Amino acid sequence: MKKFAIYGKGGIGKSTTVSNLSAAFSNMGKKVVQIGCDPKADSTTLITHGAKIKTTLELIREKKENFDLEDMIKLGYNDIICAEAGGPMPGLGCAGRGIICALEKLDEKGLYKKYNPDVVFYDVLGDVVCGGFSMPMRSGFADKVFIITSGENMSIYAAANICTAIENFKGRGYAKLGGIILNRRNVKDEDKKVNELCKDFKTKIVGELPYDEIVHKAEDMKKTVVEAFPDSDMAKAYLKLAKEVDNA
Repeated sequence: MKKFAIYGKGGIGKSTTVSNLSAAFSNMGKKVVQIGCDPKADSTTLITHGAKIKTTLELIREKKENFDLEDMIKLGYNDIICAEAGGPMPGLGCAGRGIICALEKLDEKGLYKKYNPDVVFYDVLGDVVCGGFSMPMRSGFADKVFIITSGENMSIYAAANICTAIENFKGRGYAKLGGIILNRRNVKDEDKKVNELCKDFKTKIVGELPYDEIVHKAEDMKKTVVEAFPDSDMAKAYLKLAKEVDNA
């Protein structure tokens, strides 16, 4: 089993990228689990074609302990197993603490033992890297962390914070930095800025995604590009990225 945590600033295309990676891996014959670790609980919508998943935190609030693993998951495209951690009630509780609770509950209910996946993706908001938002990096969850960024300044800033957090966890048996995924926005000096980030943290760009409007067309259909436009250049880019992540 390979377990990857994908981090990035909100709005950088993280969930879209993770969902297309999940779809690409499933097309490669892999059994895939995708776990959304964002309070918005929208990581898996392209995999489930917009169908809502009852979040783990909603189940805990409503049913305490009286629910099963099957209540926490939904099968999507190519039988990808989808789960959403969810978040606290607005104004109440800590979203980071909620992620800790949700991931522990999924493990406790036997997600990994029952389904024995080949690949697990944790889709994690990277605007802050504290408390529960760092949970997927910890021992027993992800093996490697990949960071999605463009050349936009705030995206680079968030990526640097995530890299710093991984460095601070060195020596504890936590996940290692697998590399940077460049999701192009075609901004000025994009390659220069991302390469400087890699140099600062002694890492590399493991894969690149071009900017393509077909991504938005697929999202309007509530599907991944890999499913909606399998013969497109963009679908081929996601498949190539999946292989690069797998081999990183």
